[in-house]
Amino acid sequence: MGRRGAARSDEEFSFVSPVVKYLLFCFNMIFWMISLVLMSIGVYARVTKHETALACLTVDPSILLMIVGVLMFFITFCGCVGSLRENICLLQTFCICLTIIFLLQLAAGILGFVFSDKVRHKVTEMINNAIVHYRDDLDLQNLIDYGQKEFACCGGLSYMDWSKNIYFNCTDDNPSRERCSVPFSCCLISKDERVINTMCGHMMQDLDHNKASAFINTNGCIDKLVNWIHSNLFLLGGIALGLAIPQLVGILLSQVLINQIQDQIKLQDYNMQHRSDPWS
Repeated sequence: MGRRGAARSDEEFSFVSPVVKYLLFCFNMIFWMISLVLMSIGVYARVTKHETALACLTVDPSILLMIVGVLMFFITFCGCVGSLRENICLLQTFCICLTIIFLLQLAAGILGFVFSDKVRHKVTEMINNAIVHYRDDLDLQNLIDYGQKEFACCGGLSYMDWSKNIYFNCTDDNPSRERCSVPFSCCLISKDERVINTMCGHMMQDLDHNKASAFINTNGCIDKLVNWIHSNLFLLGGIALGLAIPQLVGILLSQVLINQIQDQIKLQDYNMQHRSDPWS
């Protein structure tokens, strides 16, 4: 009876912790649902908007959402099924993918800091492209207006950048009513004004910097954005840490579970060997 009880207890014992197993499963299930939401939003935006001026922002946001959603879906699927079925192959795929993504994000952050001038040039190019397509898409227009109001700025480097847009262009042969103007989002709005003049940006490009500064924000958004980044480094660091922690937790849990499953396999092999040859 003693030997049978000892053998039975060895068979019932498991190195695999249910806490680690189901914690990893729930962790992946949450991000799996998030990936479905991202893919749905991306597909909906792509189908309803078709070709949009937002594509001038280097990458179309709808395509970016679909790519991120599909990538998250694949990785979290491996994590969910791998943890539930205790499949080492799927768990290793999950762990390797997360590690690669984490290292790529780390490398991108370091390269962005080292080559900050090139990043600034790329951002300037992207903002100038957005200014050119300002009237082509309502979503892009709202995005630019929100940025100019939020940062109290106008244009990329200065308010004169709006001459790059066909409607605001300051050439003599431009028939547009908005010729030499800037968008309303560039205007200085006083809280005491009861009636807001939506035409406050009219013909502002004809004025010099000092005269225009009495009516609109003349500073460009790029300098304002750089200043905002410098003054909010702790916030940005917190966001980066918030993105990194779930990845590190996923890598740690998956690696712990892989080690536990491997120990369990060794225990089963040992039990099988001694069951077939009790004298060994």
